[in-house]
Amino acid sequence: MWQVALKMLMGDRAKYLGLVFGIMFASFMMSQQVSIFVGLMARTANQIYDVTEADIWVMDPQVTYIDEIKALPDTDLLRVRSVPGVGWAVPLFKGLAVVRAPGGVMQQVIVMGVDDATLIGRPPVMEIGRWEDLRQPEAMMMDSAGFAFIWPGEKIEAGRLVEINDTRIRIVGISRPSPPFLTFPIVHTTYSTAQKLVPGERNKMSFVLVKAAPGQDPATLARTIQAQTGLQALTRNDFAWRSINYYLTRTGIPINFGITVFLGFLIGAVIAGQTFYLFIIENLKQFGALKAIGVHNTQLLTMVLLQAAVVGGLGYSLGIGGAATFFALTAEVPALRGFMLHAQVAGGTFVAVMLILVVASVFSIRRAMVIDPAIVFRG
Repeated sequence: MWQVALKMLMGDRAKYLGLVFGIMFASFMMSQQVSIFVGLMARTANQIYDVTEADIWVMDPQVTYIDEIKALPDTDLLRVRSVPGVGWAVPLFKGLAVVRAPGGVMQQVIVMGVDDATLIGRPPVMEIGRWEDLRQPEAMMMDSAGFAFIWPGEKIEAGRLVEINDTRIRIVGISRPSPPFLTFPIVHTTYSTAQKLVPGERNKMSFVLVKAAPGQDPATLARTIQAQTGLQALTRNDFAWRSINYYLTRTGIPINFGITVFLGFLIGAVIAGQTFYLFIIENLKQFGALKAIGVHNTQLLTMVLLQAAVVGGLGYSLGIGGAATFFALTAEVPALRGFMLHAQVAGGTFVAVMLILVVASVFSIRRAMVIDPAIVFRG
């Protein structure tokens, strides 16, 4: 019976290829768009996860996510350090500035000021130079994607001079931080230099990074800091999810991506359902002949489900393969760096495709199940 089912399926090449294309398109759209959405949400917390040394982030109680900053007075650093269980605490600056490069190029950049003594707060990957070079006067690191944006087509190198807030500053190294949500170049400098580069409020300290003492639970320490200082203290993971949830609940990004994913699902369901239905209608006599020789409805349903599985397996494989190829080819494109096809997304897409095919198969096979076997003898 299985061979008969496959011959019936592949006998009409146009409808067979149409089914495969419909499932392939649905698989590609769902997996590619969901992966981009996941990558985009991950970018909102990348600057938090890049600081691997700190267990806890301390900030003003009104701060709700990483890009919303209310600066703290420097005395808060001493208050945090005085809390029992704190291994160490260092300041971190985060702000925006405008870089003026030779030739008149202007570009807004994200300025990260790391602790002068320990350089804690730097990203984990350095492409050119040494982090210790930041201790030179008026020195900074720039990310490679930002360098290529400001000087497109030129060799990525250290040593160039730029101007920020009427201060000439030298790029002493090239870093590779995780891509941020705001696609501005990222520059790292020392905390003291950052204060000169970004004018603004009297208070300059954006966050306090805290490492729990050995044996101290970070979540418990965060609650202790909050109780004793009145500041907001969150573990690194909690602060990352706080930032992600802000964009999930306060922006239209989830709705827009959700509509795209739903349309991919809907188009796949409509194409598969309609084509399967036409396939059944055009093969009613064949199904009638099978029933006339004693084939039961359960066997007919099994045949159709087998046809759906073959179409689904091929279409899903092509769609997921296309999505994986897309992310592989765009891995080094700055706007798409860090986006990838996650295993969970591929698994969820498979479930969605199987749901489409089961619904389409059950809907289509009803005509064949109620058919009179005598149809095979009619003209």
